[in-house]
Amino acid sequence: MADLGLPSWKDLPRVEGLPHGCAWGLFDKDGVRDEIGTLNLLTPETVVKARDEIQTGKSVVLNWPIDHVHEPGFGRIKPAINITDWRAKGSPWYSYDDEISLNTQSGSQWDGLRHWGHSGTGLYYNRIHHDEVLKTDRIGIDHWSKRGGIVGRGVLLDYVAYAARHNIQYDAMTRHRITLDVLKDIAKEQNVTFRPGDILLVRSGWIRWYNEHSAEERVAKVKNGSEYVGVDGSEEVVEWLWNNHFAAVGGDAIGFEAWPPQLPWCLHDYILALWGMPLGELWDLEALAKACETHKRWSFFITSSPLNTPGGIASPPNAIAIF
Repeated sequence: MADLGLPSWKDLPRVEGLPHGCAWGLFDKDGVRDEIGTLNLLTPETVVKARDEIQTGKSVVLNWPIDHVHEPGFGRIKPAINITDWRAKGSPWYSYDDEISLNTQSGSQWDGLRHWGHSGTGLYYNRIHHDEVLKTDRIGIDHWSKRGGIVGRGVLLDYVAYAARHNIQYDAMTRHRITLDVLKDIAKEQNVTFRPGDILLVRSGWIRWYNEHSAEERVAKVKNGSEYVGVDGSEEVVEWLWNNHFAAVGGDAIGFEAWPPQLPWCLHDYILALWGMPLGELWDLEALAKACETHKRWSFFITSSPLNTPGGIASPPNAIAIF
């Protein structure tokens, strides 16, 4: 599979003023600054090869219901769905509309490249400063739509099932770290081999915790909480993520990485700001995990069509896995 000749972690060129590991300029072409980062890895060849994952026709939706989380954290508004009965308003037609108000960070989401800037400099992907982002049309999530959405081969690493097999007890509402050694061990046990351009999903158990607990517990741990399970933020993990040349990463955790992040290895900094890689959070991977177990394989064809919002910051993923 083509990886566009990307350098390994140790060989990434130095970018003035940024830490080692910055990928700015690698995807620029013919003097035009890149807008989509690692989505460039989803070449036609990569997508055609991913088609081999479709063997049974079984499909699984990966979006959580839009009214979850019921009480979002970080001061975000909860989604609201309002229905208009046009017949009741005097229309001769029998018709309804619905209006949805939501913060795109309050449920299943892709973090777009305008969502997060590098913590040390305030620079977003491909050197756009925080104060300039909204003055341009650059790196908006609409650029993902212009390239044809996100389509390729998905791979699930199921930490919940791994923890059960190995008698690992943990609380998803603590800063429980899924380390690189564990990620590699899960891949080995699931017989997963990665390919450049894969879309990596990690099931941490955050969504399962939410589904199993009361409204009062959810408020205490989500709306008023501050620590959550996720992938370990470490140099080793950052190097591994880059060297596997994933097109995108995501999971069911509220922050993908163990939260809160700890500098200098904040995964949001590297994934979004320094690499231009879509970052998925709060995806519902429960049915996907069951389907993977049924099929005895943890790879699948995946499609995602984010909202075509000019200058958009984030979006529900509108994602489907197909076996």
